Amino acid sequence: MAELIQKYTTLFRDENGETYTVVASGEQSPSGTWEGWLEFHPMDKTKPVWVTGRETTQPGKSALEYWASGLEPLYFDGAFERAQAT
Repeated sequence: MAELIQKYTTLFRDENGETYTVVASGEQSPSGTWEGWLEFHPMDKTKPVWVTGRETTQPGKSALEYWASGLEPLYFDGAFERAQAT
C-alpha cells in the first residue's frame, strides 16, 4: 500500500496557471526495495490528480525519504510532463 513520503511546501503551477500541491509517495515492492513517484494534487478539486510512473527505486524506505528530500522545484517541471504522458 502506498505511503506518503514527503509533502512539499512549494506549490507547482502548470503552463495554464493551475496550482498543485506536490507529494512524493512510495511503497515497498515484493523484492523488498522501495519505489517512489510524485503526485500533483490540484488546488481545484474538480481537476484530475496527475501521478508519475516510478521515478526511483531505493534499497529501503529511509533511502526513499532521502531521495524525496533532495528534490528541487525544478525537478517538478519534468515530472509533471511525465505524469501527463502516462
